[in-house]
Amino acid sequence: MPLRTPGKPLYGTSALFLAALLALSPWVSAQESSGPAAGATSEEQRRDNAASQAQPPREDYYRAEFVILERIVDPADVNEKMASRIPEPSTPDINEILRAVDRNGTVETTRQLVPRNELHLQTAANRLENSGRFRILLATGWYQSFPPDFEGEPLRIAIGDWLADAGHREVEGHITIDRQRYLHVDVHLNHWQPLSLQQATLSQGSDAADTASSSNQPMDDGAGQEAPDEDPSAPGKDTAADSLASMATGGDMAGADQMQVTSASQPKAELVTWIRETRRMRSEEVHFLDSPTIGVLVFFKKIEE
Repeated sequence: MPLRTPGKPLYGTSALFLAALLALSPWVSAQESSGPAAGATSEEQRRDNAASQAQPPREDYYRAEFVILERIVDPADVNEKMASRIPEPSTPDINEILRAVDRNGTVETTRQLVPRNELHLQTAANRLENSGRFRILLATGWYQSFPPDFEGEPLRIAIGDWLADAGHREVEGHITIDRQRYLHVDVHLNHWQPLSLQQATLSQGSDAADTASSSNQPMDDGAGQEAPDEDPSAPGKDTAADSLASMATGGDMAGADQMQVTSASQPKAELVTWIRETRRMRSEEVHFLDSPTIGVLVFFKKIEE
């Protein structure tokens, strides 16, 4: 069962990208009604034949295509309130890269990507972009074998605007392709925006409080001396014990401990929405995964050799 985006959707599930679906519906319907070869132009077939001839014969050979788009909408109009969510940190050991752009605009990829004008999804991407309601962040594809029981490695993605305070791109995450009987695509993307002035002020205040708290901690001189006994009834004597007990019983932590916990994990950008979804794919069909502000079009073309 697909994993859906948490939170309250904007005006109904998947209605946020209704314009995208409506724009694609004539094209997708024609494709589905005309059989597997529908939508494939002679030019596209020529490119596929050239690609297959350039490589040694392979079984279960496909062209994988992905279009990642951003819906142009005021984040204030999004009903999903995710600013308080802190996603798990990015996996540092992801070695495969679909597309990652650093702060200087340098693009990295570990795939031999085909140009956008060679994609089956080019028509859909152009139509969405020309509508003025969507921004295409990525439109690319590559050729690869996906045999049965294939377990793919995550492909890192870092695209969109550079968020200087956060030190990363607007949209980041990874996509993983596996195959059992069918191809499966797991999309794990976060959509960020810069912190508001109020949030930035609070974040800076938390950082300053942490710095001050750390500077006031006693230093261990290594002499092994024991601290002098204190009055057990003195205020704050059981603060540490109370904090541990609070964590054990599921209660709230208060005071400086709470400041340290929240500021340590506080991102330097605001989470707008995310996509957490796994979808079973059929080749020759267009699949659409979405959140209120970003979406992913996926298409697999089986290359016969």
